[in-house]
Amino acid sequence: MSSERSERPKSRLRLNYSVLGPLLALALLIVLGASLNGNFLSYTNIANVVARASFIGIIAVGATFVITSGGLDLSVGSMSAFVAGMMIIIINALVPSLGAGWATIIVGILAGLAIGSLGGAANGLLVTAGRIEPFIVTLGTLGIFRALITFLANGGTLNLNFEVSGVYEPVYTGDILGVPVPIIVFAVVAIVGEVVMRRTRFGRHVAAIGSNEQVARYSAINVDRVRLLTYILQGFLIGIAAALYVPKFGSANSSTAVLWELQAIAAVIIGGTMLKGGFGRIWGTVVGVIILELIGNILNLQNLISPYLNQAFQGAIIIIAVLLQRSRRQS
Repeated sequence: MSSERSERPKSRLRLNYSVLGPLLALALLIVLGASLNGNFLSYTNIANVVARASFIGIIAVGATFVITSGGLDLSVGSMSAFVAGMMIIIINALVPSLGAGWATIIVGILAGLAIGSLGGAANGLLVTAGRIEPFIVTLGTLGIFRALITFLANGGTLNLNFEVSGVYEPVYTGDILGVPVPIIVFAVVAIVGEVVMRRTRFGRHVAAIGSNEQVARYSAINVDRVRLLTYILQGFLIGIAAALYVPKFGSANSSTAVLWELQAIAAVIIGGTMLKGGFGRIWGTVVGVIILELIGNILNLQNLISPYLNQAFQGAIIIIAVLLQRSRRQS
């Protein structure tokens, strides 16, 4: 009895560390940024940081479901570029018949959501029906989607119709009650994702599959269907991210969204989601995305370290986060 009592406080301490770790890291970054630059905590800078993080953040919410189920998607960056390119092509093709107004833009957005969902479904079917490892499937589709956008752009750049660009631009640059639209979209996606993960049968099934697939099957969970839905959700959210990306940049090419998969996976792991599946935390992913963006922001504001090392920091963060997860499991 005495040994059991002595172990309980330790388990609570580990749990608290796991929950508070990302928040503590975020707080330390904020203190560091504020001490290095007086404009760091200005509303304009913070709003810009979160708005820029919205692309990766929306995709990372989908990645949280995929990774929690025991899967992995390395194709999110190249799929985002492909979806953005297809949206530009479709919108430009519709201008002569529908005009350069919102009707054309809405059709383009719906097409992007559909194409993203179909791309996610293709990944999911290859994993579930094809019985191929997610790493192999999405590594292959990473190359396929990147080659497709390069082919569609003929090795150059796809540019959005100039008249449409003027109408579409407020979707990224506009605000509602002073809050930029991308931040609102990101917040809605994150809140819905957290509710789905924590409060729905689908979310519980996703975690159960990632924790132990065989037990999940014995529990009458349709493992293949749930896993397929996580990839479709990932593709759908890529469509949402592309719908925000197009009005900001108005173009897409072979270098669009390069290494977004690295940032999305890093954000998910930093937020506390287990890389091997079984446990996911959407709010933690949101914190992870903001942490990564703040690191880049601090590097850009200072000349101490080259901002070109940002991706090196992200890669190191992934390795360190996985090592910490492994050490917690072993302890």
